[in-house]
Amino acid sequence: MTFEPGQVVAPSDPRIVLEGQWGHQPGVAITVNSGSRISFWYAGERVQLLFDTDGLTVPPHLWVIVDDREPELHLVDGPVIELSEPEGQHRVTVVVKDVSEHVNRWNPPFECAVVFAGLVLDARSVLRLIGRPGGPRLEFYGDSITQGVLSLSNQPGSEGADGTASYAYLTARAFGATSYQVGFGRQGISRPGNGEVPPGLESFGWNFAGSPAERVEAPDVVVINLGVNDLTLDVEEYAEYVRRVRAAYPSTTIVSLTPFSGKHAETIQAAVKTLDDPAVVLVDTTGWITEDDCTDDVHPSVAGHAKIADQLIAALEEHTSLRRPAAGQTANAQE
Repeated sequence: MTFEPGQVVAPSDPRIVLEGQWGHQPGVAITVNSGSRISFWYAGERVQLLFDTDGLTVPPHLWVIVDDREPELHLVDGPVIELSEPEGQHRVTVVVKDVSEHVNRWNPPFECAVVFAGLVLDARSVLRLIGRPGGPRLEFYGDSITQGVLSLSNQPGSEGADGTASYAYLTARAFGATSYQVGFGRQGISRPGNGEVPPGLESFGWNFAGSPAERVEAPDVVVINLGVNDLTLDVEEYAEYVRRVRAAYPSTTIVSLTPFSGKHAETIQAAVKTLDDPAVVLVDTTGWITEDDCTDDVHPSVAGHAKIADQLIAALEEHTSLRRPAAGQTANAQE
């Protein structure tokens, strides 16, 4: 059956909910972060998701979930992903499984990025307003572990990576939260990440080069999980990173995690102490996982991420105002 195009819907349309760190340019929304989401609700049969893939050398990986069915993997190696469903109302969630850390994803033009160009409905389909997320807001800043690298297997590249397996994604979903999951492989506080990503001290506050990260609302909690990739780490370097987060969010609770491997833990503890900020909480992750919970010596497996999430959820409930929704309830209008 030939697709009969009807309404064209831009990414900026309020009937499309974008979650995560997205930069906006004319006609497109761009993310370079695993765990970012696109959600919409339509009545009808068919819809096309549009992407700008010009210049990409490595396709990003997406999970597409329709009506709470099992996620389907799509590689964005062409400009259109077509969905066809029986006549009726359908909820669609698209989650970025992985944006490759091994090619340029920071300096436009990108070699890997999700460049979302909107939707095309067929002549008999209508987009519905689903409402904005209503739960708490969480932001995570980390490295390859936060990105979900090597969570599925020790296979390098997007095949072994999954942002939805990450402890950050799991924690946000447990709280019914709107989440900004910002993880860059190899990045440290002062060490650049893979894919031309600058160090954490330079990348915080940016979606990618030339695109400031603008927030409509401040997050309730920011979780920092950086430091394991730094060959050396000074107390002042870590403290300066936290100060930059504080300058952006004067009243937000900031949670600093010591690396799961224990590396630089004493430096991070000392840095948090020097800040003398009662809204900066240090969480010691000693013993949360072992090498048996990893696919290599460093990166947690799916089960390892789940163990971290369980510990982090409990720590956030202890040290912040966050609380999980009661059974049968949800704090997020998307869920």
